[in-house]
Amino acid sequence: MRIKILTLFPEMFDGFLTNSIIKRALAKNLVQIEIINIRDYTKDKYGRVDSTPVGGGAGLIMKCQPIIDCLNAHKVKESHIVLLSPRGTQYSQQKAHELLKNYKELIFICGHYEGIDERVNKYIDEQISIGDYILTGGEIASMAISDSIIRLIDGAIASESVKEESFEDQLLEYPQFTEPTEYNGDKIPDILYSGNHQAIEKWRKKESLRLTRQYRPDLFSKYTLTKQDKKLLDEIDNNEDNPKWLLQALEKGKKFIK
Repeated sequence: MRIKILTLFPEMFDGFLTNSIIKRALAKNLVQIEIINIRDYTKDKYGRVDSTPVGGGAGLIMKCQPIIDCLNAHKVKESHIVLLSPRGTQYSQQKAHELLKNYKELIFICGHYEGIDERVNKYIDEQISIGDYILTGGEIASMAISDSIIRLIDGAIASESVKEESFEDQLLEYPQFTEPTEYNGDKIPDILYSGNHQAIEKWRKKESLRLTRQYRPDLFSKYTLTKQDKKLLDEIDNNEDNPKWLLQALEKGKKFIK
């Protein structure tokens, strides 16, 4: 996967490229990322890349010439060109998988100021939005999308981690814990110490269902429930905190429970 990001502020990406999963993915040559300065392509004699809106209005608009010339200098036949824009389709985990699967090279165009010249839209393949709110520019959005794609590349992180993350099956991730076993009176659930992996998986699924229905009803409404899911939801609705299957697992694993 190759990712090219066209921006007026390449320095914003210094930390992004030199930390955590992104840094490791680059070191392993799992992904190539190129940060390209749109300012390098302006033909304005004063070096400007923006100007006031024709017809009046507040703020500044990015000129089409530097963006289009920058794009033409770096795109190749397999490039998929994305403008980060509030007009775009709202980004999702499904879209992350789609972009990784379908394209060898992604080019992200980061707008700034009050927006970009409308004529740039003729040169793009699609528009993507990361949410219904306003950012100063597309740089943060390009980082968010790039990060979400890179972590899906084989070898970037453990495959088990990807499978169990929120949104991978349209549910929020189950609660996670680490030592100490008890802190300020709050204990890690005994089932997680039982050693019964089947029961642990069932408990985690139940908690994912509970959390998604409570916090993200929009996601929950799109999720197709299995027979087991319905039984687990019945337990939740009937306040069955210790159903038979859970008690049996705890009894069998009590020697491991702290």
